[in-house]
Amino acid sequence: MKLKIGIPKGSLQESTIQLFKKAGFNISVSSRSYFPSIDDDEVECMLIRAQEMARYVEDGVLDCGLTGIDWVQENNADVEKVADLIYSKTGLGKVKWVLAAPKDGKIKSVKDLEGKRIATEAVNIAKQYLKKNKVKAEVEFSWGATEVKPPELADAIIEITETGSSLRANNLEILDTVMESNTVLIANKKSFKDFEKKKKMEGIVLLLKGAIQAEEKVGLMMNAKKKDLDNVLGILPSLKNPTIAELSDKGWLSINTIVDEKIVREIIPKLKEAGASGIVEYPLNKVIE
Repeated sequence: MKLKIGIPKGSLQESTIQLFKKAGFNISVSSRSYFPSIDDDEVECMLIRAQEMARYVEDGVLDCGLTGIDWVQENNADVEKVADLIYSKTGLGKVKWVLAAPKDGKIKSVKDLEGKRIATEAVNIAKQYLKKNKVKAEVEFSWGATEVKPPELADAIIEITETGSSLRANNLEILDTVMESNTVLIANKKSFKDFEKKKKMEGIVLLLKGAIQAEEKVGLMMNAKKKDLDNVLGILPSLKNPTIAELSDKGWLSINTIVDEKIVREIIPKLKEAGASGIVEYPLNKVIE
């Protein structure tokens, strides 16, 4: 059995390869090849633009692939959605397709687009949005740099954004959210009915989700006297209850837990004050719940 998986080329490429690394798969990309190597004999990788991934998965060129749910919708692809994987090129959030127009212009809502020209990479998504709002406008495919087109080359744009900074830099204001999107693992429907391939996909998803779950968390180990246990536990949040074990010195306990990385700098001084000692913070690759 060989599972053919599509890795998104472009903005998601680096974050996807790093996520696979944390999940336990080492992917090596050559600048001259669209077929990265991976240290798993049951998997074969191919670099494909996220915009085209759904089409190649639907056609069976690939068994599965990672892309945005927006591009699945844009291509009207008949594929199996295996899992949502909430990560993007810069973090763990979702992205948005938004309607934007010049700040000092006359377009202030979707209704103002009647008879106007809209530039976008997601033509079908834009047309569906206009139809839902009962607005007739010209939708023009944009090959890139969409945010620089208004007002000379387009009256408004529908563009993908994580933070909106590029839009603001080009004097555009967001008027509406067209749709939210996130990364998904999609599968060819025939491949997903293959027991071995489905099992492999689900195993990969389990590990990728574990890596995402671990991305903003760390482990904490510490020792504490039995008499101080309640004070220490009162400071510790946890996925569940911390693991507590007796040490060879019967008056002492070992405590092991997982916490959000962002709170560590706040709670370590409090833990020390509450009686914890030998506090060790360590990184996590995966958290499987």
